[in-house]
Amino acid sequence: MDAARVVGLRQGLALLPMSAALSEAVTDAAQARRADFWNLPAGFDRVLAEWSEEGPVAYVESEYFGGVGEENVAVWRDADLTLGPLHLLEGELMPPEGTPVCRALRELGAVAGARGDEFTSVGLGEHRWTEKWLT
Repeated sequence: MDAARVVGLRQGLALLPMSAALSEAVTDAAQARRADFWNLPAGFDRVLAEWSEEGPVAYVESEYFGGVGEENVAVWRDADLTLGPLHLLEGELMPPEGTPVCRALRELGAVAGARGDEFTSVGLGEHRWTEKWLT
């Protein structure tokens, strides 16, 4: 798929940034768009479930500015939704088990490091904008 670009992360994980072109390419117009995510393309959750037959897959949305923001995640394994959807809305306290993104990363096998949580340990803090992952 020309619109897809896989980016390697630490701990054996990879990121597929959801660009506008990729979103358009994977949208199934015959499917309804899920209301519990901002940008999950219609029908893409079915694709993620299919991909998860090869290994666990997460869909992650994270938007922060100045330390304030929101997260939405879901994880599929063996074609089943196994975590989520989980949401952390602006103004909500972080749950004791960690943010939804960190919980999803743990489901994928990520481990927190001595200097930070799973998000930091896998290298997701290196770029804050989707476009930066694509360059």
